[in-house]
Amino acid sequence: MANGNGVTTKEQDEGDIVLSVRDVTVAIEDKVILERLSLDIKRGEILGFVGASGAGKSVLLRTILGLMRKQTGTIKLFGVDVDKASDMERLRIDMRLGVLFQHGALFSALTVLENVQVPMREYLDLPKKLMNELALLKIELVGLPPDAAQKFPSELSGGMIKRAALARSLALDPDIVFLDEPTSGLDPISAAEFDELVVKLRDTMDLTVYMVTHDLDTLFTACDHVAVLGNKRVLVEGTIDDMLKSEEPWVKSYFRGKRARQLDLAARA
Repeated sequence: MANGNGVTTKEQDEGDIVLSVRDVTVAIEDKVILERLSLDIKRGEILGFVGASGAGKSVLLRTILGLMRKQTGTIKLFGVDVDKASDMERLRIDMRLGVLFQHGALFSALTVLENVQVPMREYLDLPKKLMNELALLKIELVGLPPDAAQKFPSELSGGMIKRAALARSLALDPDIVFLDEPTSGLDPISAAEFDELVVKLRDTMDLTVYMVTHDLDTLFTACDHVAVLGNKRVLVEGTIDDMLKSEEPWVKSYFRGKRARQLDLAARA
């Protein structure tokens, strides 16, 4: 079926898919971690990617980012097969991605301002004054005080490190951000504030968010869509309500355990 512009519903759906993973297999030293895994994320979604420890959540993330080699399958970003992309296409894609690595991964010898400027220095040729202004804007955007700009990572709290790393991931105004365990190590209040920040940034910056997490609070309060990794593939995907209805043993235990029920009741109250 076509709309008034002659575009079919299927074409519209495909155009809304920012990331498409198809039949991806990844092995490390002959040990298969992911096998024929497929996953889509649509524009504007906050996807929570969850699974048991060691299941391969971060492996998939690193494979999507080109940091790990896959054995089979295709990965498309913005409709472009990254394996077939030209150097210029790959550069354009990279500039549309933002990444917050687990534990922040800030450069310890650089100030927060300088950390946020790293992607700008790598991909853009900007005057120093403009770079400073843009970096300060990102720092303000993630809720850090202005004086944080001149601090080093060792001078920051855990929550401030996460926000500084988030500011760096937003340096180039990306279309999709990848967050690897963004609330890990944070106290419940700081974690809840970070979740609220991610949702706010998604809405104000028209972001798509791919979030590796194990945090039930995050899944219940921030994620539009959830994908569960198990047995080297995506076992179940859908909304939180879909997760709560699933009879898959691990999914049932994770989302319908005692703590999950408490969170669900609180969310519905």
